[in-house]
Amino acid sequence: MVIFAANFNHPLMNELLLIVLAYLIGSVPTAVWISKSLFGIDIRDYGSGNAGATNTFRVLGSKWGTVVMVVDIIKGVIATSLYILIPHYTQQQVEIQRTNLMIGLGLSAVLGHIYPVWAGFKGGKGVATLLGMAVAIQPVVAICCLGVFLLALYLTRFVSLSSILAGVSFMVFILFIFNEKEPLYRIFAVLVALMVVLTHQKNIGRILRGTESKVPILRHRDKRRQRKL
Repeated sequence: MVIFAANFNHPLMNELLLIVLAYLIGSVPTAVWISKSLFGIDIRDYGSGNAGATNTFRVLGSKWGTVVMVVDIIKGVIATSLYILIPHYTQQQVEIQRTNLMIGLGLSAVLGHIYPVWAGFKGGKGVATLLGMAVAIQPVVAICCLGVFLLALYLTRFVSLSSILAGVSFMVFILFIFNEKEPLYRIFAVLVALMVVLTHQKNIGRILRGTESKVPILRHRDKRRQRKL
C-alpha cells in the first residue's frame, strides 16, 4: 500500500491501521442513522433496544429491516476485504496469512458494529456484519448460511432464531461439511456459533416463554392460515 508504506516502515503498522479502519467501517450505525433521519426516533429506544437488523425489522418493518441488514452485510464485506490495500496479501502463495488477516479485519468490523464509536458504543449484535465477513472469506459457506437464515425466517418469522441457526450452521459447514483445514478459521467458526448464541440469550428466553416478537412479513400467508382455522 503506497500511502501506508510512505509513512511507516514496519508492515505491522499497515495491518494495524487497516484493523482500525475496519472497526470504523463496522461502527457505521445503519439502524440508528436511518431511524433518526427518516423517522425522528432512535431505534435503541424501542423494541429490544439494539441497533441491528432484527430490531429494525421489529420496529420499522420488513422494508427498512432489509435495508439495514443489507448495509450491515456490506460493511462486513468491505472491512474484511481491506487486505487488498496491502499488495503482499494479494499474492496467491500467502493464502493462509491473507485468511488470518481477513479474520482479524472482519472481527474488528463486528466489534465496531457491537460497540460503534459513531453511536455511543451501543450498537447491534453483529450477525449481519459476521455474514458479510463470511461472504468475503468463504462465499459458498456464506450462501449456505444465508439459505438457512431465510428458510428459518420463512418458517418461524423469528429473526433472532434464524440468526442463531445461521450462526450454528456456519460452524457445522466449516468443521464438517467443507472440512476447512486452517486451524484459526476452525476456531473462528466455533467462536462465531458461541457468540451468536450468547448474544441472543434474552431472545432465546423470550422464544421459550412465547413472548418473542415476530417480524411483520408474510402477513398474507398468516391471514390465509387464520381464515382456514
